[in-house]
Amino acid sequence: MSADVGELSGLGLLTWVYPSGLVDRAVAACGRAEQRRRLLPARLMVYFVLGLALFSPAPYLEVMRHLVEGLRGQGLLGDWPVPAKSSLFRARQRLGPEPLRVLFTTTAKPMGTESTPGAFWRGLRLLAVDGTCWDVADSPANEAAFGRPGNSRGHDKSSFPQVRMACLTEVGTHLVLDAELAGCRTGEVTLVGRLPRSCGPGQLVLADREFLGVPLWRAFTAAGADLLGRVPVNRVLPVDRILRDGSWLSRIHAHTDPAHSDPVTVRVLAYRLNGTGRAGEDYRLVTSLLDARRHPARQLAALYQERWEAEAVFAELKTHQRGARVVISSKTPDGVLQQIWAHLLVHHALRELMVRTAATRGLDPDQSPSPRPCALPGAA
Repeated sequence: MSADVGELSGLGLLTWVYPSGLVDRAVAACGRAEQRRRLLPARLMVYFVLGLALFSPAPYLEVMRHLVEGLRGQGLLGDWPVPAKSSLFRARQRLGPEPLRVLFTTTAKPMGTESTPGAFWRGLRLLAVDGTCWDVADSPANEAAFGRPGNSRGHDKSSFPQVRMACLTEVGTHLVLDAELAGCRTGEVTLVGRLPRSCGPGQLVLADREFLGVPLWRAFTAAGADLLGRVPVNRVLPVDRILRDGSWLSRIHAHTDPAHSDPVTVRVLAYRLNGTGRAGEDYRLVTSLLDARRHPARQLAALYQERWEAEAVFAELKTHQRGARVVISSKTPDGVLQQIWAHLLVHHALRELMVRTAATRGLDPDQSPSPRPCALPGAA
């Protein structure tokens, strides 16, 4: 890419990471290419939906005016009138969420190298899995499609329907490499179970305790990845063989294997945190890295804290970028999914800019300031 990363902002960032040819291919792959000339072609609507995420929570028409000015400045748009808000709604409906999802799938690739701080450990690329929920507009269609969780107030329901999202992230760069979306009735474990498709050899996936059942374990290791995750300290993990660093080999079993006839071999690490806010708390980790010489227990225990980088990614997406306490505004399920994929695409673009800028200056990209929402020119 020939652009000076230090000079990119706003619309220029979007067209740099997602050039028009790439957008057109995503649109065509989903059958959304126009058969006739339209005032609001699909390519323009892709950039418009990305602009809504980039400038969240700016109003529709302000974003479109800024988009038009930017495209004219790049010579990509001639004398063209800004359409009415109702026309934008209809054009978004025609586009749907699929072109955004395809564009994300096409571009969401790891960027960390061996020289990127925090991206690798002993030759293994560090990834993390985790889940979160998005509040979406309170409409009958959204509630029917996504569900509305209960809360602590007796039989009351949450104020908003919710979309559940599971993500696979690159720890050292905060890039989201894969994501699954569903209604809040679908559990995180189910969604995470679809993410091994984006894993492979030479990767170490960090996971919290709810993601370490045997089916998930086998799905990730079958893809070639290794695992490191937390389990409850009271979980029974028999000692089959004690290793040189105090860890031990053990077995875990699926709930569907009551006879324990088909075990998975794991290595167990037990330790206590000292000198932190949780000093004195016992931890227990399990891993598929069985060689204590190549992968020492003390280093693995120190490494596990990197799992929390996934939480930082969700904060970037939902607080700094979308805006704190901002609800996804679309009142239709397709519009909601379209907006969430747009937020993931904008986050990827911001992180790519930050990773490339950090590399030119010898900085750690995940120590850079979190992505923040861009302000429209003239906005208060």
